[in-house]
Amino acid sequence: MPSSSAIVVGTDGSPTAGAVVRRAARLAHITGGLVHVVSAYKTLAGTGRAPFAPSFAAERADAEEILREAADYVRSEQADVKTHAVPGDPADALIAVAETEDAGMIVVGDVGMSGRRRYLMGSVPDKISHHAPCNVLILRTAGDPSAPRRRMGEEGGSQ
Repeated sequence: MPSSSAIVVGTDGSPTAGAVVRRAARLAHITGGLVHVVSAYKTLAGTGRAPFAPSFAAERADAEEILREAADYVRSEQADVKTHAVPGDPADALIAVAETEDAGMIVVGDVGMSGRRRYLMGSVPDKISHHAPCNVLILRTAGDPSAPRRRMGEEGGSQ
């Protein structure tokens, strides 16, 4: 198990992901760890086309904008940050970055951990908890009253 203080956290720009990024940033500030913020973006599986083909430029640009907002917040918490826009499945992206960066922890929210959808499609936190190369912190975000109502960086959103 890695002993690194690096923390991997994912975001899709949603309010619950923003709450998880904020908590990871605070944890990194306390521990002196580096935050690796990951945003996975969709590709068309089975097309044989590279994830950097022109048709994926918009998806990657959206992921990079989400990462900029998250990185700005992490820096505002006086924590160091590195961003990763990764094509493909969000859980696989978080696990890959954790492996590559020798992270000590992956921080995720609990959205998708219950209900019928989990059994039909699986969930990011469930997959990570079974396959992560490091510790996993699953934060309760479902129905979290502290979760912002808007994306980080939007007027009136939490920063």
